Amino acid sequence: MNPSWDPGLYRSFDDHRSRPFRDLLARVGPLDPALPRVVDAGCGPGHLTGLLAGRWPEARVEAFDSSPEMVAAARAAGIVATRADVRDWTPPPDTGAIITNAVLQWVPGHPEVLRRWTTALAPGAWLAMQVPGNFDAPSHALTREVAALPRWRNRLSLRGTETVLHPGGYAELLSAAGGDVDVWETTYLHRLDGEDPVLRWISGTALRPVRDALDEGGYTAFVDELAPRLRGAYPPDAEGYTWFPFRRVFAVARKR
Repeated sequence: MNPSWDPGLYRSFDDHRSRPFRDLLARVGPLDPALPRVVDAGCGPGHLTGLLAGRWPEARVEAFDSSPEMVAAARAAGIVATRADVRDWTPPPDTGAIITNAVLQWVPGHPEVLRRWTTALAPGAWLAMQVPGNFDAPSHALTREVAALPRWRNRLSLRGTETVLHPGGYAELLSAAGGDVDVWETTYLHRLDGEDPVLRWISGTALRPVRDALDEGGYTAFVDELAPRLRGAYPPDAEGYTWFPFRRVFAVARKR
């Protein structure tokens, strides 16, 4: 089951979450005029989809997401968005670029999705993806630690460190599917402020499956167990800021 989403909560760290999208987009080259369709696959609330129109003003930009809440938010922002699942979607023949940002980590078996998309693209088309690579970070390891406690271990199933591939895995996959590939990783060091900022960050993403699986009391108790662990792993500095390292993996492929 896909997790539910809160568009407002997701956007509470908008500047930090937007930067990888911009960095990904910067590595995608010109669009082939014969392939005018650009697709934001897993668009979320659509707050970044408009950057695609700015990057390619001549393109026909469209978006989709599996979350009805996110699609509604995107449409409210004026984005042409539909509800679809990346596992079922296939790029139309005139697709010039697929951009998928922080989406595929939610999709078990997503390497096969990438293989299928790349194979289906016309020569000269682009596929650009970014996924978090921080599943072994304390933010996630401590969440799994709490989920393994007797109270919750039979009620929760969380993603492990194998959720995404290493950069070399994406390079090999996309190259074998017919792409000229550029793959890299970046660790951003986000400066966060306020009370329990790492908990607030993961409340909009990694904790969504926990929130969906537990009732209100159970979720509150879970957070009460997790919060002090996160404070210990991410203490504020002398100025009161919390430094949050966040590794991400990027891949851009142009179909040969």
